[in-house]
Amino acid sequence: MRIFLFYILSFMLAPVFGQETSQFRGPLRDGAYPEKGLLKKWPATGPQLELQIAGIGKGYSQPIVYKDVIYVTGIKKDTMDVISAYDLKGNLLWDKVYGHAWANSFPDTRSTPTIQNDKIYLIGGMGTVCCLDAKNGDMLWSQDAHNQFKGEYHKWGVAESVLLTDQAAVYVTGGEVTSVVAYDKITGKLLWKTKSLGGPRAYASSSLIERNGLKIILAQTAYDLIAINSINGEILWNYNLKPLQTGDMGKGANTNTPIYRDGEIFVTSGYDHPATMFSLSEDGHSVSLKWKNETMDTHHGGFVLVDGNLYGTNWQSNSKGQWVSIDWKTGKTNWVKDWFNKGSVIEADGLLYCYEEKGGNIALVQPDVSEFKIISTFKVEVGEGAYWAHPAIYDGKLYLRHGNMLLIYNIKA
Repeated sequence: MRIFLFYILSFMLAPVFGQETSQFRGPLRDGAYPEKGLLKKWPATGPQLELQIAGIGKGYSQPIVYKDVIYVTGIKKDTMDVISAYDLKGNLLWDKVYGHAWANSFPDTRSTPTIQNDKIYLIGGMGTVCCLDAKNGDMLWSQDAHNQFKGEYHKWGVAESVLLTDQAAVYVTGGEVTSVVAYDKITGKLLWKTKSLGGPRAYASSSLIERNGLKIILAQTAYDLIAINSINGEILWNYNLKPLQTGDMGKGANTNTPIYRDGEIFVTSGYDHPATMFSLSEDGHSVSLKWKNETMDTHHGGFVLVDGNLYGTNWQSNSKGQWVSIDWKTGKTNWVKDWFNKGSVIEADGLLYCYEEKGGNIALVQPDVSEFKIISTFKVEVGEGAYWAHPAIYDGKLYLRHGNMLLIYNIKA
């Protein structure tokens, strides 16, 4: 009887596991990881370092774990982007070239793999969109999307990670031919392209939201926040962000994936651009500006929503920033705190993981509306370059990248 029940349950759960998706900043791309039973405090020297993998390639992309395999992208071979697969003991299973790296300043790989149904979706540094077999790295399809649609780069090229919908792999081109395109996830054939709203691409990865049954892609170019019908590519609305970007630097450098909750969309980027909250209409076909906040201009480290409050950083310069919390409903600033420098943040099991980008300091933080309440800290001492890769948490392990090095810590309670 137990064996019979096991097979019945396996059959019932197969479609669920078949749709398992591992992607940038967690299941909803909002920095929240569904892990439970994690340490509430770390030892003075930090959690136990379980594994260290060197030689993953130069890059700022986030590591991904899918079906007990670690996937990470980096520049390993001259100017080529490479994806590498490792087992949980750090043994290299395979590595494959998937595109040309960005050819100008900060060429290190930035696109994080999106993995679903044993297929890996990637964007090369020069705008190639491709799909590989997760088991062996074989190329299943590839499209030179940037050249095909005469895309337009922003200053630092491509940092986007592929967004998946029910049918499509979605990519922001920018330019005068189209703004966003969608390829069939299985065949790589073009499903649709939007009209062009003009202007270069941005750096932010898109997200998929749902409003009263309508599935909407939220994408960004250098000029606009765009809502797109995920089925046919119809632009439902666009909001021109340029008039809000009054600072002297970084115009059009839209960097962060928006967070959506209950009909409201939050988005911000660095360079003294204000944080903005938008209210989405019931039918999803229009949007209005609800509030602005001048404090939380997160550069590119993301932000998280916990118990009605946002946590992230601000931008004071490209090399300086503070940690910030604001109220989701009102936009009121809760606090601003100096702690080394700005960086990236994720959330799991009710706590924040803050990874500072200049010195590699990482803090376990209790979300609190009155203060930046640090519980424990330690420092990443190996690797080189900026600490720009976002942290990730899988199966009770904290994954931290620093350039060519991947560190994996056991944070199970």
